[in-house]
Amino acid sequence: MNIIVCLKQVPDTTEVKINPETNTLMREGVRSIINPFDNYALEEGVRLKERYGGAVKVLSMGPPQAKEALTESISLGADDAYLLCDRAFAGADTLATSYALSQGIQKTGPYDLIICGRQAIDGDTGQVGPGIAEHLGIAFVGMVRKIREVEAGRAVVERMTDDGYEVINCTLPAVFSVVKEINEPRVPSLRGKMRARSYQVTTWTAAEIAADTARTGLKGSPTQVVRIFTPKRRGRGEMLNGDTGEKVSALFDRLREAGVV
Repeated sequence: MNIIVCLKQVPDTTEVKINPETNTLMREGVRSIINPFDNYALEEGVRLKERYGGAVKVLSMGPPQAKEALTESISLGADDAYLLCDRAFAGADTLATSYALSQGIQKTGPYDLIICGRQAIDGDTGQVGPGIAEHLGIAFVGMVRKIREVEAGRAVVERMTDDGYEVINCTLPAVFSVVKEINEPRVPSLRGKMRARSYQVTTWTAAEIAADTARTGLKGSPTQVVRIFTPKRRGRGEMLNGDTGEKVSALFDRLREAGVV
């Protein structure tokens, strides 16, 4: 079984700050990590390999330093890692990103399943997984909480919903985006760390994956982030005391004072 896991290196959001003058992220000195949701995707890919045999290939798009995340994925059980790195990819939105990744996926060779994390913590769109499926013309199942079985070119999965879950029988190849409830990611083994230390990540340019540069990066992005800002801090809340009638009356008084009612 050939499994591809799409992975993104993101800034650690616990350390991210916003420049109040430029309204942009201050990345200097901020530690980068594997997108947490992608850790669950990688773990599930490795578990499927252990269960059914095959190989797990990890793919990412980003700057040269993204190799760090890919090298870490090798220590966690991935067999091979590929980085799409080219100035032509800079400034990509989710449409351009999913296009580039779909081209990279085809470059890696035959595949049975593509697994993505639910979303990236720096963008929170959850659009890249379904975008890849659309570009490749294959099925997509989101919010996957369990992969029950894979057999004869089909997979049975549980998809999380607001009030429970659905059981879906899906034709492969397909793209699954997984939620954190699907597993508990492992820590690197000593053997994995030793292999990662000597592993060389394969890097591909736009030309090497036969990507149309009119569809990548800023050129291929119909959307752009205009600005990022910190919400203004509001005044302190006020606790209303008394019985229900008194609190309702006091609330209406405050609303009238504010000109709301």
